[in-house]
Amino acid sequence: MKIEYISQTVLRRSLLKPLHTKREEALFSPSEAEMCSAIQLNSSGQAVFTTASVIGNAKEIGTYAIAKAVNDLATRGADAIGVSVQIMLPPHAYESRLKAMTEYMEEMCSQLKIQITCAEAEVSAALMSAMVTVTAVGQASNGKLWQSRDAQPNQDIVLTGSVGLEGMLRVMSEKEEELKQRFVATFISQIQSAKSELIAVDAIQTARSHGVSAMQQIGKGGIFAALWEVAEAAGLGLSVSLPDMTIRQETIEVCEFYHLNPYQMTSTGAVLMYTDDGKALIRKLEERGIKAALIGKTTGAKERVITGRAEVRYMDRPQPDELNKICK
Repeated sequence: MKIEYISQTVLRRSLLKPLHTKREEALFSPSEAEMCSAIQLNSSGQAVFTTASVIGNAKEIGTYAIAKAVNDLATRGADAIGVSVQIMLPPHAYESRLKAMTEYMEEMCSQLKIQITCAEAEVSAALMSAMVTVTAVGQASNGKLWQSRDAQPNQDIVLTGSVGLEGMLRVMSEKEEELKQRFVATFISQIQSAKSELIAVDAIQTARSHGVSAMQQIGKGGIFAALWEVAEAAGLGLSVSLPDMTIRQETIEVCEFYHLNPYQMTSTGAVLMYTDDGKALIRKLEERGIKAALIGKTTGAKERVITGRAEVRYMDRPQPDELNKICK
């Protein structure tokens, strides 16, 4: 199988189809588009869980996993309480790296007011790079839990955040010295200042109060993969405009330098929102200083179309994340 990518057909056949055991407390069923699980806690509310893993050599890689997990919980209607962290290190790693990785994660958790509830670390001879796995838990009040399959036909698709931002930041983390030789100091500073955009909880909570049918954070495979996943889960078609997708100039230039497609790069902090009135949602987000863009609509047909400035093409099935080219 291709590195990282397992097709949705294989997932359905070999991962999801063998799963038969059910409990009435479980509120979500596993699917190829669902990254969270939810459990009813008697009358006190609902617990929502998710897991995120990041591989790389940079000391701050754990912060990307935490940001992704916390945002994913928010898209399902839950507010994060704590995270469990497992760090796997390659044999050549020093203790100083472990300490630095932990300090970065603790700093982010302090900002988010969540606790690291469990922390484990080990060294594996099978690894060439470090891997951080974060399991986050949050609580939702009894009521609405959002899933990607709840998107409806003829709804607007709103994008908050920037396409490829996380991927660009991680390229910067892995290739900082090389990029400093290519770009001026102010450009590097602009990249580093974008880290604050990884947390999208405020935007997601605003959308929850507005009335969205579904939300999906853009993860591995980029915006193209996220659009496809929601369309598959909800049985919808779609039409989206590539020029309307928000992307930072720094992302474009870094991706051009390394010959990467930013629309197929992991984008923690960027969220797709499905709503009946996209313009009203954008106004509500902008009132809170959150940038958003209307990028297309869902349809009741099967076609999934991307329009560019001079062409129209059909969307492909999800492809491996472009970040793999850097992490090899």
